[in-house]
Amino acid sequence: MTLANKIILITGASSGLGARTAELLAEKGAIPILTARSKSKLEQLSQQLRGEHRVFVMDVQQQQDIEHVVARIIDEYGRIDILLNNAGYGQFTAILDTELTEYEQMMDVNYMGTVRCTRAVLPHMLQAGGGQILNVASIAGKFATAKSTSYTATKFAVLGFTNSLRQELRGTGITVSAMNPGPINTAFFERADPTGAYVSNVSGFMLSTDKVCQELVRMMEKRREEVDLPRYAGIAMRVYNLFPRLIDRLTYSFFDRK
Repeated sequence: MTLANKIILITGASSGLGARTAELLAEKGAIPILTARSKSKLEQLSQQLRGEHRVFVMDVQQQQDIEHVVARIIDEYGRIDILLNNAGYGQFTAILDTELTEYEQMMDVNYMGTVRCTRAVLPHMLQAGGGQILNVASIAGKFATAKSTSYTATKFAVLGFTNSLRQELRGTGITVSAMNPGPINTAFFERADPTGAYVSNVSGFMLSTDKVCQELVRMMEKRREEVDLPRYAGIAMRVYNLFPRLIDRLTYSFFDRK
């Protein structure tokens, strides 16, 4: 599917995956709609983008923000072809070192933000008879590791939501997709791993931002329902699902790198 002139709403677009994906989409002639909380970062990115695009300040924790932005897009363009639910963050700490408020906040952004945006856009896609909802989940949503209870739970929730919604929308013309990357070299780790210890330990497995964003664009072009990155992670997950408890016991120390 060509992405030229497609209206693509991106959350968390001020940096990282969202920002780079917006650049790639603009190069293909799409019309990316960039949303995030930081007006200054959005404006800075806007100056670098070629082609038609729009920017809106939007907090995925605020239902009124989302409804206002979606209404503005529909008024101006008449449709939203693709929703890229990308907004999210992580924090890698042991359970007793993580406040309950942090669990609540992370779930509200990573999971409920996805739900809010999906519910706001979905009626317009159903009316149009097509579209794509692409959720950035994580390999962490399939394979849990130590010191990541808060973040991992949000990504398990996003994947569960995505898989259920895909079944619910079969036959509507709407594709529901999940991108499940491993660690990516983005500003995500400035908050998730402020000491830099985890990044140092997994540097050999770190994905480049460009690789993940190129794959996100391909998922839109080919309407793929799910992609695991790196590719071998998908194979590893199939093996893990056959022997989860055994593999947990054999590998827990290797994956405890936070």
